[in-house]
Amino acid sequence: MQPFDMPHDVRVTEMSWPTKIVFGVGALKRLPAQVARLKMKRPLVVTDAGVVKAGLAQRVFDELKNAGVDFAVFDRVEPNPTEKDVFAGLEAYRRGDCDGIVALGGGSPLDAAKLVQLLTTHEPPLSRYDDAKGGDQYVRDDLPPLIAIPTTAGTGSEVSRSGVATLEDTGRKTVIFSPHLLPKAAICDPELTLGLPPGVTAATGMDAFTHCLEAYIASGVHPLADAVAIDGIARVGRSLVTAVKEGSNVSARADMMVAAMEGAMAFQKGLGACHALAHALTPISGVHHGLANAIVLPVVMEFNRPMTTARLARVAVALGEFFNMREDVLAGHAIERVRKLNAAIGIPARLRDANVQEKDLPRIAAKAFEDASHLTNPRKCAEADLLMMLREAF
Repeated sequence: MQPFDMPHDVRVTEMSWPTKIVFGVGALKRLPAQVARLKMKRPLVVTDAGVVKAGLAQRVFDELKNAGVDFAVFDRVEPNPTEKDVFAGLEAYRRGDCDGIVALGGGSPLDAAKLVQLLTTHEPPLSRYDDAKGGDQYVRDDLPPLIAIPTTAGTGSEVSRSGVATLEDTGRKTVIFSPHLLPKAAICDPELTLGLPPGVTAATGMDAFTHCLEAYIASGVHPLADAVAIDGIARVGRSLVTAVKEGSNVSARADMMVAAMEGAMAFQKGLGACHALAHALTPISGVHHGLANAIVLPVVMEFNRPMTTARLARVAVALGEFFNMREDVLAGHAIERVRKLNAAIGIPARLRDANVQEKDLPRIAAKAFEDASHLTNPRKCAEADLLMMLREAF
């Protein structure tokens, strides 16, 4: 199966999620129309230094200037956003007398922008809104509008209802989750991802894949999320290697951008132990979130295999295996397919190869157990189980 044909002059498509999604090559040109629709007079553009250096921020600035839209800029979001980034962005929002946000970049700027959006009308600390502690009940709907423009195909934050940052008083990557955090519009232009280096393409692509897979096998019932997730799994399986090795392939880039959105749409059902571990690996060991997911995922799949044999069999089929095998055999092939996919795109096989220190594993497991993601893992896991998986992945 090949990626759908996506010529450079493809007609831009608009979809409703509930986020208004403008998707396709050239979608960025519709940014001013969305700014006008949302009645923004002076938005704050939230981004990071890498996006500025790549010239992508200037393209957004030009679109706004050409449409006569006044705006302010905050471009100091760190690769793994922290509470400090959010408060600096909030200061820029207030200093600029802004009335909305345009978030541009990968998951970090998009997540930071959501939390800036939250604090424009909500009292700190951010830990009050921690999803693991039921903080969603405190999130109101009186937020300024936010337009999200992804430049990677990974987190799907442009269509998700969560923002993630490392908070000082929790010491971990903390998920803040509410339908009110959904961007009002997402401008998804595959051309904005063409310059992504292979390593970033690989790590962010596996983040999208992990979102889809963990959502698909998560406990609970959500047929719509399952359908979206399995389609995302198939898209990653057929397009990620091409996107990594042929970075200018628009069809593969578009397929990955759709898969990233689908992962975020699906994980409203829940995630699992892989994300709990990744959320702890990033602040403690400095491992990129998508890379952490990719390395740990095969081990977590093996741990969950007794409870998810039928679903893993369907994952194997989505990744190209034939139906005419027993489910238990197909489930094993699904795990092997993920290992081979990692190898094909240059993902290291072990945590030790990503500079994780063995002495930190117990602390990582303890932090992972505090993370709400493992609560929807299909197989219940204690802190000892998380440590066992870490040691196996190490």
